[in-house]
Amino acid sequence: MTGKPLQIGLAGLGTVGTGVYETLCRNHDLLEARTQISFAVKKVAVHNLSRKREVEIDPALLTDDWHELVNDPEIDIIIELIGGTQTAYQLVRAALLAHKPVVTGNKALLAEFGSELFKLSAETKTPLYFEASCGGGIPIIQSLQNSLICNNVQRIAGIINGTSNYILSSMEKKGVSYADALAAAQRKGYAEADPTLDVNGWDAAHKALILAMLAYGTPVAPENISVYGIERIAAMDFRFAHDLGYTIKLLVVIRHHEENDALELRVQPSFVKKEHLLASVNGVFNAIAVRGDIVGETIFYGRGAGKNPTASAVIGDVMLAMRDCRHPEFHSGFRTYTKQLTVLPQEDTVTPYYVRFLVKDTPGVIATIATEFAKNGIGISGTTSTPHAAEDEDAPTDSNDLVFMLHACPWGKLKQALRAIGESDCIEPHPVVFRIETLNEA
Repeated sequence: MTGKPLQIGLAGLGTVGTGVYETLCRNHDLLEARTQISFAVKKVAVHNLSRKREVEIDPALLTDDWHELVNDPEIDIIIELIGGTQTAYQLVRAALLAHKPVVTGNKALLAEFGSELFKLSAETKTPLYFEASCGGGIPIIQSLQNSLICNNVQRIAGIINGTSNYILSSMEKKGVSYADALAAAQRKGYAEADPTLDVNGWDAAHKALILAMLAYGTPVAPENISVYGIERIAAMDFRFAHDLGYTIKLLVVIRHHEENDALELRVQPSFVKKEHLLASVNGVFNAIAVRGDIVGETIFYGRGAGKNPTASAVIGDVMLAMRDCRHPEFHSGFRTYTKQLTVLPQEDTVTPYYVRFLVKDTPGVIATIATEFAKNGIGISGTTSTPHAAEDEDAPTDSNDLVFMLHACPWGKLKQALRAIGESDCIEPHPVVFRIETLNEA
């Protein structure tokens, strides 16, 4: 190994930061042998110097001022793991302006400020690495940037939130309610005390925006993605799905429409055929299916979160940053490479649908619903009903759950039909709607 050791500044010593520091120490010799580059952690920025740590660390390494990492001329690479967006943005921006490569796992930061930060990265010729921001330990970022580089990506579909997947798996396997499955996830530490971003779909949406950026070469604004969460899924929906040969997953779907060069981006609970590999992804595991025009379909599977899987992804990026520091002409940080694509309006996206209405047990209710679907050119492939489940104590005792399976149609047409149907006195105006994803098709 030649040259002076590269110096690393670490910002954040929470769960992931601790995992990164521990691994850098434990596998130091292995990492140096594999990269042929010597390195050391020079400084660690934390929020509270007096807080008790889960890792042994020399107090002389600690600071409560992240500016010290940026301003120290000896620090070559900065790892940002403090979370949030505002302070993280200030840190990453300052580091890039100081020509210090940055490794981050902050998906919310990139979803909100990615366009600006990647532009700054290009202007300063300073790479920004972010493998850990999407899929935890799954190497999806490097795969899209390198292994699949010769492919036009036709579609990405995936399960990229472990908390929601654990909840849905529990509801399916154990037959429990959403509330009980969420409580179990919180007891086991898979869900935060405030699980909002996980269950409302926005954690997955942040990751989807990053995947879209990588696959198509340009940042996409958060307002251009359609997001629905899992809060309204009931145990009965799994029973209906099972009888029809499906399961339910919170899916990210990114699809390129070549005919108008538009991107389709959405996150929502979806029916998935049991035969598809994504249907067998359970618990806190994640999986991402990528279809390329050359490779066909590939699936990446693994733990999507947690201290060690995420630390593995962060350190992989650190090693890339070290190599790029030694050989800057080959830097592998993200570079925008294509024009801004249009985003397909959600109203124009087309899939089959599962729709569950809560209706009063009165004559003609099925005809009312079917008539409105017909007016909007929506075909019905099947229908079934069952007395409303006792899990909803507020529902009338004379109510039924009425399920319609619909042929593929534009989302805008379905919304129009549902608004008209909701005006009926005998139909609850907010049905449960799932897309049915045909994942074996391009």
